[in-house]
This record gives sequence, C-alpha cells and structure tokens, in this order.
Amino acid sequence: MNNGNLLTIVVPCYNEEEVLPETIKELGQILINLSEKNKIDKNSKLLFVNDGSKDKTWEIINSYSSKYDYVTGIKFTRNYGHQNALLAGMSLAVKHSDMIITIDADLQDDVNAIYKMVDKFLEGYDVVYGVRNSRDTDSFFKKHTALMYYDLMKRLGVNLVPDSADYRLLSKRATETLLNYKERNLFLRGMVPLIGYNSTKVYYPRKERYAGTSKYPLKKMVHFALDGITSFSIAPIHLIMSIGIIVMLISIVLMIYTLVEKIQGSIVPGWSSLMISIWFLGGVQLISVSVIGEYIGKVFTEVKHRPRFNIEYENYSRKF
Repeated sequence: MNNGNLLTIVVPCYNEEEVLPETIKELGQILINLSEKNKIDKNSKLLFVNDGSKDKTWEIINSYSSKYDYVTGIKFTRNYGHQNALLAGMSLAVKHSDMIITIDADLQDDVNAIYKMVDKFLEGYDVVYGVRNSRDTDSFFKKHTALMYYDLMKRLGVNLVPDSADYRLLSKRATETLLNYKERNLFLRGMVPLIGYNSTKVYYPRKERYAGTSKYPLKKMVHFALDGITSFSIAPIHLIMSIGIIVMLISIVLMIYTLVEKIQGSIVPGWSSLMISIWFLGGVQLISVSVIGEYIGKVFTEVKHRPRFNIEYENYSRKF
C-alpha cells in the first residue's frame, strides 16, 4: 500500500552503458535507505527512460529490472531528446507517485542530495531545486558562458534558477500542473518556475562524470540555450526592430553627409563605404530573417500537435 510518500526517480538515458550499472547501484541504495527510515513508501521506484540508445543501455535496464522490483524502464521507438525523456518519465510516474525526482544518469549530480530533497518535501515543499554550489568542475569557457547566459535570461524576463539543471523534486500536484503545459518546444528549466508552487533549494557539489562521455557537446548546448531564449521571450524580435531603427538613422546621417559632399564638389571614391554598407545591411537582414524564422519554426512545430514521443515498451505500470 502507498503510505503517501511514494517516490519515483526518473533517469533519462542515452548511450549510458558505461555508467548505468553504478547509477542503478547508487540510486537503488538511496531508495533502500529512505525506505528503511520510513521516509518513502517501500514501493518506490527507479524509472530509466531509454532515449533511443544505440549501445546496450536498454539491455542493462532490462537485466536489472528482472533482478530488482524497484528498477523499471521505458523504451522509446527512437531518440526524442533529453527533455522529452524527462517528460515521458514524469507522465508515467505521476499516476502512482507522490513525489518525482529527475536526475541525469552520469552521476555528476550528487545523489546524496536526494535525502535533503525528500526532507524538504516532507516539510511541505512542492518543488525542490538541486543547485550546484560551485562550478569548479567546469572549464573557464563553460563557467563564464553559463554565467552570461543566466544574466541574459534574467534580463529577458525568464525566471531561471541559476546553477540548477534538471535535478529537482516535484510533488504530485506540481508534476500534474507542469504536464498541463502542452508546448512541444520544451525547456523544463524555464517551465518549472512558472507553475508557482512553494519551492526551495538544496545545494550540492557537482562531480566529474563517472564514466563515458558527455551527451551535451558545445553544439547541443548552444541549441539548447537558444531554445530557452526563443521559447520564453520575444525580446530578440524587439531587438531586430531596434537594430532596424539604428541602421535607418545611420543611413539618414550618411545620406546627408553624401549630399553635403556632393554640393561642396568633393570627390569621394565611395567603393569601400558602398561595399561595407551592402555587407552590413545584408548581414542584418539575414540575421533578422533567421531570428523570425526560428519563431515561425516553433509555431509550425506546435500547430502540428504531433506526439512528443512514442513508447515501444514500459514495465513501470506493471510493477504496481
């Protein structure tokens, strides 16, 4: 029977065969310890979401699932992305859970912070953010670009929790509210603060990846950051208008200057200024069209109402 504190830990996985056995071991021990202290229901689960992995990730999940009742899994038909994997896990887990924790499989986020998260839930908090207390494990470039990104998002009016990723606890009602947000362009870090329930933070040191390689190279990180901006703010479109006004004012000044020079009879070669103007205006136009196209593309994705993901197999529900 559920004692009102059933916990499901949702773990998105993409090619995590090297780290997965250790992840299952550490998270499984967390569940056992919390259950023995009567802080969570004994039927609490780990839910691993296989996001179209090409290695033996799913075979490992299946193997451990047959050994341990608390290990469960979802298998996507193909790769749908990290955010959709999180959402799929929460969508399935919320039917049985009183609280849901999401954490990546790489063990960089300290699993011991789960104890603090559960304590905060028991104190009455619906949302508990896992926040790293330092960026010592980051490169100089990643550390400073992250700080710049958080500052930019704040200026754009997007309410992010600095230094928090997708390591958090949500209560049942908080999860149900989050799932009511139907957009296909997912940026959960920006969506969770919108739900408005009482929240708090727990701090932890971020570690080096236990094994394997990062599934978020620079290209994916940049794309993810741009998704966050364009999904939550139309400020870039306002910026385009501002740039257009500035360029127009510069053009008027240059036009007046050219007329004055002509009246005075000055001979100006003009080739360099002409080419600079053409390239400059061409660049502004291309950037402007690209930004507007990004928003149109998001609208195009939303209006099709295609499924966010397709599940080939899941055994989470069968273990209740």
